[in-house]
Amino acid sequence: MSAAFWEDTPLDQLDRGQWEALCDGCGKCCLHKLEDEETGELLATNVSCRLLDRRTAQCSNYKHRHAFVSECVRLSRDNVHEIDWLPETCAYRLRREDEPLPRWHYLVCGDRDAVHRAGESVRGWTVSEVDAGELENHIVDRRL
Repeated sequence: MSAAFWEDTPLDQLDRGQWEALCDGCGKCCLHKLEDEETGELLATNVSCRLLDRRTAQCSNYKHRHAFVSECVRLSRDNVHEIDWLPETCAYRLRREDEPLPRWHYLVCGDRDAVHRAGESVRGWTVSEVDAGELENHIVDRRL
């Protein structure tokens, strides 16, 4: 991989390794969201997919996640331009919009834990869908 592939390579030209490396590991895409029926606004919840390891903010079975969670979106170079719910800090979204990666992104700073220290991951404030109950009771006022 080139030193700054994320800056000079269009998303649709990233190889598989580069594509996977772009993920900052925040886990925000693994949170359930609700849509306000009247406004269409997406509302964040603190409820995570049952496969999310909430201590690490990583999927506990990434390779086979679709076998267990059929609704898990297969974010790819082919559909990244169509998905409108990506978190504001998501590297895929930022690069799609020609924005730079944040300074806490590990590709920029070299530290995989920086996302957690910056408070930009789901570590420490989520509940699993297995234990949550009604999603409406878990709406949070957080920027995703």
